[in-house]
Parts: sequence; C-alpha cells; structure tokens
Amino acid sequence: MSSIHMPTEVNSRVGFFDRFAGHAADIASRAPFFAACVLLILVWAPSVTFLKFDTWQLLINTATTIVTFLMVALLQNSQSRNDQATQHKLNAVAEALADLMVHVSADQDGLREDVKQLRAAVGLEDRESTTHNGDADQQHHQAA
Repeated sequence: MSSIHMPTEVNSRVGFFDRFAGHAADIASRAPFFAACVLLILVWAPSVTFLKFDTWQLLINTATTIVTFLMVALLQNSQSRNDQATQHKLNAVAEALADLMVHVSADQDGLREDVKQLRAAVGLEDRESTTHNGDADQQHHQAA
C-alpha cells in the first residue's frame, strides 16, 4: 500500500491567511502592481521641490520598506505552500512507481532493490525538511 497521501486524501481547506497570501501574490505578480510602483516613484520624485531632502528620502524609504517587509512575508507563504504541494505530488508519483515496480518485479531481485532505494528516497524529503508539513505525514512515514 502507498505510504503517502493520495490526491483524493489531501485536505483542500486553506486558511484565511493562506488565501490572503495567495491573492497578494497574484496581485503583486501582475503588470498593474508594477505600474503602481512606478507611479509611486513618479509622484514622489518631484516632491523634492517642496519637502526637505531628509523628509523626502524618509518618505520613500519608509513606504518601500513597509511594502517590502509585508510582501516578503506574503510571498514566502505562497512559495512554501507551492513547494509543499510540489513535494507531495513528487512523492505520490514516486510511491506509485514503486508500487508498480513491486507488482512487475515478481522474481527480479535487482528491481526489488531499486524499489527499496526509491522508497528510501521518497522518505528523504521528510528527513531533510526544515518544516513540519503535517504530523500525520511524518508518523505515517516513520511507521513505514
């Protein structure tokens, strides 16, 4: 049997922050967001004529720092979820391939060794991971 979640077993519930981060990533990756950033610079640049130089610099530095700080957090969330989804897909493909190899191998010892190596490689991601993608996944892989 497969030691990973199959696509039909994956929880499709996404939290509020994850949905928000996904929408922010969608917006930030489009041309209108870039155009708004350029417009901000074009509006800010001439303000040097009526603001002190220090205030003028502080204005743009503060605005860009705040936006950058927030966007890094939101985009990192989206990237992490994408990486996890990709890894789950790769694990499912590798496990299905291992199951197929077991079915086909019959009396071929070389193929059985390949299956062991493939299954060990599938578990490698969990052992090397710096995040805990789900306690159930980890317990399931440890039991296998």
